[in-house]
Amino acid sequence: MSDPNVMQWMQGFPPPEHKRIMQPESDFFSFPKMRWTVCHIRELMPTKQVSRGLGAPKALEYDLDPGIDDISFMPTGSNTQMTWQESLSANYTDGILVLHKGKVVYERYLGCLDELGKHAAMSMTKSITGLLAEILVVEGKLDESARVDSIIPELKNSAFGSATVRQVMDMTTALDYSEDYADPNADIWQYSRAASPLPKAKDYVGPNGYFEYLQGVRKSGEHGQAFGYKTVNSDALGWIISRVSGQDYTRLLSKRIWQRIGAEQDGYMTVDALGTPFAGGGLSAGLRDLGRLGLLMLNGGKLYGEQLFPKQVVDNIRAGGDKQVFTKAGYASLVGGSYKSMWWLLHNKHGAYSARGVHGQTIYIDPVAQMVVVRFASFPKAKNAHIDPTSLPAFEALAAYLLKK
Repeated sequence: MSDPNVMQWMQGFPPPEHKRIMQPESDFFSFPKMRWTVCHIRELMPTKQVSRGLGAPKALEYDLDPGIDDISFMPTGSNTQMTWQESLSANYTDGILVLHKGKVVYERYLGCLDELGKHAAMSMTKSITGLLAEILVVEGKLDESARVDSIIPELKNSAFGSATVRQVMDMTTALDYSEDYADPNADIWQYSRAASPLPKAKDYVGPNGYFEYLQGVRKSGEHGQAFGYKTVNSDALGWIISRVSGQDYTRLLSKRIWQRIGAEQDGYMTVDALGTPFAGGGLSAGLRDLGRLGLLMLNGGKLYGEQLFPKQVVDNIRAGGDKQVFTKAGYASLVGGSYKSMWWLLHNKHGAYSARGVHGQTIYIDPVAQMVVVRFASFPKAKNAHIDPTSLPAFEALAAYLLKK
């Protein structure tokens, strides 16, 4: 049993030594400690606020449907049916929200999360970064065809300098960079050391912070030829949108999205030693607030009767990216998919698309079923390839069920 409440992590006044999860130990993101950590990032790392503003939150409408727990489906590669309720524990779900036709029809909190808490969004942050960039593109404030070094001269000698903004947005840059978490020598670990806001060891000689690291990323191949999922693209894009807008990422997100969706809670983002927000995965937020973001996307940028950004933004994302360059990445659970502005397009019969993060984080939007699913999870393995065989059939079965309502 890995439930953090059962494990009694960080419980007591003070917690017993063998139940503590804290700095400077580096294992707080290993399983099963991770199941507590995902709800307590700000207790371990410096963060910046994503303010919801001073106005009252906008209440979500509810029409809960107890029948959802009994929906059954066949996981990919399995001969045994599974129910929706069974899938929650199988996927180490910490919180899940389902909206249908604008109303909450299902809401559950498990593990470390309750309705007052916030949970790490992981790489779903990338999709928000891509959304902010797409908004600036449609509004004419960011030229997607511009070379990156024309906006960020500091990246002139890096792999990003010769790429276009669009190639960064769609992750078709050609980078000599490995993000294989299973490889202890992969570039992602050097990147993590550079990004750490904690004091560096006396013998540390690498870059300090996201911006300095990005300047050293080297090119491998030709831009635009293949999709390659690399977090450094998201942080390069975070730098671009901050430079173009003249605003810190957290302030831009607050101003353009968070203060306008009727959010219940502030979000927060982890930062590096210079206070730079982690645009590739640093957001923590409440379940319902990401539900509001999902509704905003489902409704083409409109929420509570107000058009928060042009509908063309969502239309551009839903159109998807180049399927041929995406295929080269070899995602077995996303065959026929694509990637556009840091959103994952399934190109299934309902035109579903998604924000995705390691360990099972998901905003899944089904336009045909008028459905939004937001899931926070702490699945033991990072890659979504381990959870997709259960998750994607569950979402499709839920959509089919809701279409009959």
